[in-house]
Amino acid sequence: MTEVDPANEETFKVCTIQSDLRETCVPKERILKELERRQYGEEEKFAVKLALEEALSNAIKHGNRNDPSKKIKVGYAVTAKRAVIVVRDEGPGFCPDAVPDCTDPERLRLPNGRGIMLLRAYMDEVEYRDNGRELYIVKNFRKS
Repeated sequence: MTEVDPANEETFKVCTIQSDLRETCVPKERILKELERRQYGEEEKFAVKLALEEALSNAIKHGNRNDPSKKIKVGYAVTAKRAVIVVRDEGPGFCPDAVPDCTDPERLRLPNGRGIMLLRAYMDEVEYRDNGRELYIVKNFRKS
């Protein structure tokens, strides 16, 4: 079996799910199990779990627009130094820079729009690819 390489997406482990929030537990459990196995700290595990929940929720709700016929593909590579996750939906895409700033005083009371901010706050790298249909996130492991 080929070892996963965070620099080579062809070696990533892959999990494909339906556009159903109940199915998000499958990739989350697999990735968190890898983080445990690699002895990531509680802060890193929390950050990845939060980011993954946001990414999967956004892919289902906004990307695939809750269409059960569409899929979400999650590729991941977890090594002793970093966790790299790619979440791809089958939606029309979006421009992350066009999403209104959730910290704007006029938007503070709105119940949505914080996902991008949370991803950027908790992950070391966040990149939207293929017109927003694919999210590439990285968390580096900092041994204490």
